[in-house]
Amino acid sequence: MFAILSNFLNSKSKKISSAAITIAIFGLISRLLGLLRDRILAGQFGAGQTLDIYYAAFKIPDLLYGFLIAGSVAAAFIPVFHEYLVKDKKEAWKLASLTLNFLFLGLVVFSAILIIFSPQLIYLVVPGFNPAAKALTVYMSRLMFLSTFFLGLSSLFSALLQAFSRFLITSLAPIFYNLGIIFGILFLAPRFGVAGLAYGVIIGAAAHFLIQLPVLHKIGFKWQLIFDIADPGIKKIAKLWVPTLSLVALQLNSLVITSIASTLSVGSISIFNLADNLRWVPIGIIGVAFSTAAFPAMNLAYAQGRNDLFLKRFSLAVRQTLFIAVPAAFLIFALRVQIVRLILGIGQFGWQDTRLTAAALGIFAFGIFTATLLPLFTRAFFTFRNTKKPAVINVASMLINIALSFIFMFFMSKIPPLNQFLGNLLRLGDLNINVLILPLAVVIAGTINLAWHWIDLKKEIGDFGIFEIKKSSYKIFFASIAAIIFTYAGLYFFSLFFDTRTGLGLLFQTAGAAFLGVSAYLLSAFALKMEEMLMLNVPSTLLNWSGIKNPEPEPMGESLDDQY
Repeated sequence: MFAILSNFLNSKSKKISSAAITIAIFGLISRLLGLLRDRILAGQFGAGQTLDIYYAAFKIPDLLYGFLIAGSVAAAFIPVFHEYLVKDKKEAWKLASLTLNFLFLGLVVFSAILIIFSPQLIYLVVPGFNPAAKALTVYMSRLMFLSTFFLGLSSLFSALLQAFSRFLITSLAPIFYNLGIIFGILFLAPRFGVAGLAYGVIIGAAAHFLIQLPVLHKIGFKWQLIFDIADPGIKKIAKLWVPTLSLVALQLNSLVITSIASTLSVGSISIFNLADNLRWVPIGIIGVAFSTAAFPAMNLAYAQGRNDLFLKRFSLAVRQTLFIAVPAAFLIFALRVQIVRLILGIGQFGWQDTRLTAAALGIFAFGIFTATLLPLFTRAFFTFRNTKKPAVINVASMLINIALSFIFMFFMSKIPPLNQFLGNLLRLGDLNINVLILPLAVVIAGTINLAWHWIDLKKEIGDFGIFEIKKSSYKIFFASIAAIIFTYAGLYFFSLFFDTRTGLGLLFQTAGAAFLGVSAYLLSAFALKMEEMLMLNVPSTLLNWSGIKNPEPEPMGESLDDQY
């Protein structure tokens, strides 16, 4: 039994689409657990100050995670590791140990500094909090640095495993992370109060770290206690890593948003974060899945000097991402109220909270497809060792986001009729809708970010299959229009048969409308002969009959397992 389980966890993905589907399936499970986590949090605490403190406490540890790790570990480590691996396996494992040791040292040093200065930093993060709330936020934040330590080391483990196309185990790790958090909410918070939430986060992070160790050992990694700052591989990683520090812009942007939200009405931080978590479900499942799966394959093709294969894999990954992301965004917009009511509308989470969160989610929906593509475009730059360009774009986009947030806040406060007009437009009546300026700024800045990446990538490498991407995009858009029409029709139709004032009736209405929307999309995609349908493992007889051809390039990363 243990051998079977070990072989299952050590299974290797052969293609980008199969790897992405593996990541997406387990990503879906993880995101569903995340939604369950948010449902329990919303039900127990509501969109109030306790939940505001919980979300605010993450910001300083997240800043460290973004500074040292985030996507920068994989972006800087995998390209250099691949270079070493195709030449000398022993040197490659030595490089892995060196990187792990320096990362460990960095986490210890920077955690100590940030823990010491947490009171001053928290004051900047939540200036609108009262002294008692600030003190509790500092305590919670200090506890959560231990979770950042586990997640930091675990991220390097994930990068190593992904370099060998072991996506299954790295996809399981976030599931255990969320299970730990849920355990903290259900069993530790009742006993230890709000600190129990932090304990759950630490347990989840430790589980994220530990579950990857057996497979890491199985692929051949053996840790060595070595430090050599003059090592050529470490210098290469450092050279690639420094520009990727721009990824910390995401955390800095989140800090500013939290700071602004703390000055708005109580619960604004919670409403923004709950809506943002819902938005990240499709982004995490689709965008992260395809960018994570495609990056090692694109990087290996580039390392082997096969630029044509790199471009094919990138273009295909973009089209496959759009194939799922665009209709997902349409459906989330159409079902935003039902989604929020089903997932969060219990216990202390009232109708006012539901309406504001649904409005924020509706705004976020317009930026879902851009957010799913951004990781893929960023990693395309990383593949051919250009980490400076995404750095400039990400920092500029952060500044645009922050500027827009302040500009919108100024207009909302100085022009009351505008506030009233938007409230009526969104059918929110006399509710305080100032929190909605935050997702609006995020969406606009994200769209500018993607457009900028697109233009500069074209300048950098020329045509990356733009005609094929545009051709697929038109088909995807028209199929998505069909999906949203049938979704709205389904909402009306099923409301005639189910009492949507009850949870069960609302579930049936939402599921029925979503089923009609998805069915309309897939039928439209099939009728339009969209090649991306192959991801769904449609029977070959139907594909041959429809004339859909397989666009997938050769299997990815096989040479690694052939050699090692």
